[in-house]
Amino acid sequence: MKILVCISNVPDTTTKVKFVDDLKRLDTNGIQWVINPWDELSLTRALELRDDPASGITSVTVAHVGLISSEPTIRKALALGADDAIRVNADPADAFYVANQLSEIIKATTFDLILCGIESSDYNGSTVGGMLAEFLEIPSISSVSSVYIENGKFLIHREIDGGKEILSVDGPVVAIVQKGIAKEPRIAAMRGIMLARTKPMKVVEPVPCDRLTNLVSFELPTPRTACQFIDPDHPGQLIALLQNEAKVI
Repeated sequence: MKILVCISNVPDTTTKVKFVDDLKRLDTNGIQWVINPWDELSLTRALELRDDPASGITSVTVAHVGLISSEPTIRKALALGADDAIRVNADPADAFYVANQLSEIIKATTFDLILCGIESSDYNGSTVGGMLAEFLEIPSISSVSSVYIENGKFLIHREIDGGKEILSVDGPVVAIVQKGIAKEPRIAAMRGIMLARTKPMKVVEPVPCDRLTNLVSFELPTPRTACQFIDPDHPGQLIALLQNEAKVI
């Protein structure tokens, strides 16, 4: 059995976000790009399954839609232990477009389990996984917190209101994962970093597909007001501020 992990290339969560061109474009100068955290956890779990001889998993492939500038992030995934990678040479500007491109490369190969992070940490759209399953016409399961293999089937745990649901499903299936799929993301060892340089990365050109959304502009959040410090000997002043300005009491 084979696993495919879909990964996104996102700014590090500590990045100070800036926009240019009248708030129409992200300023990429100085940004440290990383694997989307949810995708990184998905990859970690996929590698754990592959490393278990009893699982029957023979390989883990990562797939990404992005331009050549995203290849260092893909190499990071290979350094973590992925066997190979596929990059669709296109700008991932639209979720529908990304899902369509991923579906085309998946149709060209056989994968039993496709893992997608529940969302990316930049746009937080939470739509690619579901659309990908529709393009492939296979089942999808959301809010996945654990994946196991039992008697050749995928045993999938998902969080529901008030408890947990356990599903047994045959592949192929798209699992849309959330935090909890792995305890901690895997850290690349020096040997893995060296091996990543020679692991295969297939680059394919995109298929024709419409983009259904167009980015008009970004909007920055309202700046926080300055912090006010109240002398502990004047609690009345604090109460007045909470009543009249913060309006929380």
